[in-house]
Amino acid sequence: MDALIERLQAALHAAGIPATDTDFAGILEKGFLSRFADVERLLDTVDQEQLPDMLDATSLPVSSDQTDSGDTSLPADDLNTIMGVAEEFRKRTLSSVEVVEWALEQIAEKDARLNAFQIVMAESALADARAADAEIRAGTIRSPLHGVPIAVKDLFDVAGYPTAAGSRIRAGVMASSDSTVVARLRAAGAIIIGKTRMSEFAYSPGSNNAHYGPTANPYHPERDSGGSSSGSAVAVSTVMAYAAIGTDTGGSIRIPAAHCGIVGLKPTHGRVSLAGGFPLSWSLDHAGPLARSVADAAVILQAIAGPDPRDHRTLRPESPFAVSGLLDYIDQVRIGLLTADGSGQAITDAAGLAAMQRVADALAERGATVIPIEVPELEALRLLNPALLAIEAAALHLPWLRSRLDEYGEFMRQRILAAFIYSPVDAVRVQQARANLRRRVAERLAGIDVLITPVTPGPAPALGVPTPTSFTGPWNFLGWPALSLPTGREENGLPRAAQLIARPWCESLLLRVAQHAEDFIGHLPLPL
Repeated sequence: MDALIERLQAALHAAGIPATDTDFAGILEKGFLSRFADVERLLDTVDQEQLPDMLDATSLPVSSDQTDSGDTSLPADDLNTIMGVAEEFRKRTLSSVEVVEWALEQIAEKDARLNAFQIVMAESALADARAADAEIRAGTIRSPLHGVPIAVKDLFDVAGYPTAAGSRIRAGVMASSDSTVVARLRAAGAIIIGKTRMSEFAYSPGSNNAHYGPTANPYHPERDSGGSSSGSAVAVSTVMAYAAIGTDTGGSIRIPAAHCGIVGLKPTHGRVSLAGGFPLSWSLDHAGPLARSVADAAVILQAIAGPDPRDHRTLRPESPFAVSGLLDYIDQVRIGLLTADGSGQAITDAAGLAAMQRVADALAERGATVIPIEVPELEALRLLNPALLAIEAAALHLPWLRSRLDEYGEFMRQRILAAFIYSPVDAVRVQQARANLRRRVAERLAGIDVLITPVTPGPAPALGVPTPTSFTGPWNFLGWPALSLPTGREENGLPRAAQLIARPWCESLLLRVAQHAEDFIGHLPLPL
């Protein structure tokens, strides 16, 4: 480790970053360099003539979804879901103002102990709800989201409010316009009720935040809610909002969703615009919904997906997403069930295995074919996703690291300082490895349509402790769509979940499969 620290010290000095001995001690203590040698050994095996897979080519070419019926029907649901309140709005038995007022009451009652919201936009939310009610009374219903209160992670711009991104550095940075996802939600009639807590600059898969404090798990206040979209998950789990928008660079939608007993969807990279969102890693960041049901996630994705000239990652040819065939049969669908962790070892988390098996059994009951499968490439993927994330985040933060280092919290500061261990050559070799792994995984999974894996290697850890991204990060590296589906609770009451993964641009199939599993398993009860 002495040689690594010397290499890191030299790199930081060359970059003009004033790191201290305390920082280097913290980097070692927190294990931020523990897998570097493994990454280097892996990169040494990369074919030097491999064409790198760069920012504008971060998923496979368009993969045609399985043909669906074109049926746009959506399932009915209870009043804790978007589909449930949308039906009441349609029948004029409930108003948007009533729902927003109720959500604000939940925030007032619960958020002091959970710490889910950065900003509560009560006044503007109620004004928007009154406008929505007037439109609905006049016979204009824009979408199932019309009049429904939705929260957004505090790295998306909302005009007239600061975008702190969980940091002290950006705490006073006011947004002059809406991010694309917020603008699209508003166009669909959604009510933006507030901005949610997150880990600092989204660079932790836990809720730990030195500036604003951690966000407690609503099922067990001494356990973590997951990160970095911690507040978004807790707000939805407790119905302080009916859905939320999060981001996911290594698992930051799916991990909090799993820990909080809700659905979390990371779409294909490039499916949803990130314009007006503060980045962490340009080629790994994804935006997507956290919701109480699969159908709710589907209608949100329909509202926010699509090309955006402000974000060139969305401009590649793609298969347009629309909610279609959600209730179609799945008797021709092939489901892969992961049987090993990718390193040659069996998956040992009994509750995680049970969660996966419950989903597999549900899908088999609905007619799908379940096929056991190993994906040995997972080990390389789980090494390379955090390496690429570190390289891109270091480039983004370099100016502040030189001039405002003391304004970072300890965890964030030391983790991003450790990123400078990577060289410019490493940055290119990681992209070469990604191109190779994308091809290999596509070949490996050619015989299945959807893969079931764990979301996390265990239950929610102690409050403020990050969750490993060993099963989520690989799919950011590849850019494939992945969904966290709640499957039940352990004896201690903590939720567990399984992850479903599909090929690029196949969100319709992914959501259809998840809908069948959810129909069989049901929703988790609300936390007390």
